[in-house]
Amino acid sequence: MLGKISRNDPCWCHSGRKYKVCHQAFDEKLALLASRGHIVPTRDIIKNAEQVAGIRESCKINIAVLDYIQEHIHEGMNTAEIDRIVYEKTTEWGGIPAPLHYQGYPYSVCTSVNDQVCHGFPSKDVILKEGDIVNVDVSTILNGYFSDSSRMFCIGDVGPEKRRLVEVTKECVEHGLAEVKPWGFLGDMGQAVHDHAYANGYTVVREIGGHGVGLEFHEEPWVGYNSRRGQEMVLAPGMIFTIEPMVNMGGVEIYVDDSNDWEVYTEDGKPSAQWEIMVLVTEEGHEVLCW
Repeated sequence: MLGKISRNDPCWCHSGRKYKVCHQAFDEKLALLASRGHIVPTRDIIKNAEQVAGIRESCKINIAVLDYIQEHIHEGMNTAEIDRIVYEKTTEWGGIPAPLHYQGYPYSVCTSVNDQVCHGFPSKDVILKEGDIVNVDVSTILNGYFSDSSRMFCIGDVGPEKRRLVEVTKECVEHGLAEVKPWGFLGDMGQAVHDHAYANGYTVVREIGGHGVGLEFHEEPWVGYNSRRGQEMVLAPGMIFTIEPMVNMGGVEIYVDDSNDWEVYTEDGKPSAQWEIMVLVTEEGHEVLCW
C-alpha cells in the first residue's frame, strides 16, 4: 500500500507540505491497522484538498438538478420527461450526466418506480400516477469530478405502507451516516442500516450497494449493508463514498430484466425504496457532500 517516502519529502497528497507533518502519522496508523488484519484504503482512494474542492462543485450541480426535479415532478408526467430535464439542466449548468453511455446505459438518469429496485429506464410509456413512489438517481461530471445522489418522491396521495417504506429507508441512511467516523469501519455503517431496516420489517438488497466516488463514477470500496461492526474497510479521512441502501417491503430477492440487462426488480413484486448520499470522512467525523 505504501511507497517509500522520506520524512522531509513532499507529501504524496500534493499538499505542498513535508510528509512528516502531513500524512506520515496517517500512513503509520493505517499500516498498524493493516498489520492487525484490517482492510485499509490505498492512497488512490484518499482525496486531497484540491480534489475535494472539485468534487464539491460537481455536487452543487447534482443537488441543483434534484432540487429542480423535486419542484417539477408531478402526477401524469412520464419518466422520459425527467430524463430530458436532467440532461438539459445538467448541461445548462456546465456538467455532463455521468450515466449517459456509461457501460452502454442509454439515458441521463435512472428512474425506478415502485417495484423497480434501481436502474429504471426513463420512458414515455412510464407515466407517474397517484400512489407511485419513484427514485430519481442523478450523477454529474464537472471538470472531471463525479457526484452521485438520489431521492425518493411520492406522487400524489401515497398509501401509508409505501410512505412508511420511503421514510424508513431515509432513516436507514441517517442511521448509517451517524456511524461514519474516522478510524471506524464500513461495517459499522452497514450494520446500522441493516438493523434499522430489519427492525421495521424490511429487507436490504445484498447484491447491489454503494461505492467510492469522486475521481471516477464508481471506485473502491464497494459498500454493502449486510455487514457487521468492526468489519469491512477502515474509514480513513479523505475517503468519499455513497450510502444508498435499497430497502424492500417484501423479500430480499431481486432479478435483472433480461431484455436490457439493466433494470432491477423485486422478485415478489413488492415496492422498493432507495435514498443515496455522498459522504466525506473527515478528521472530526464526516461531511455530507450530496443529498
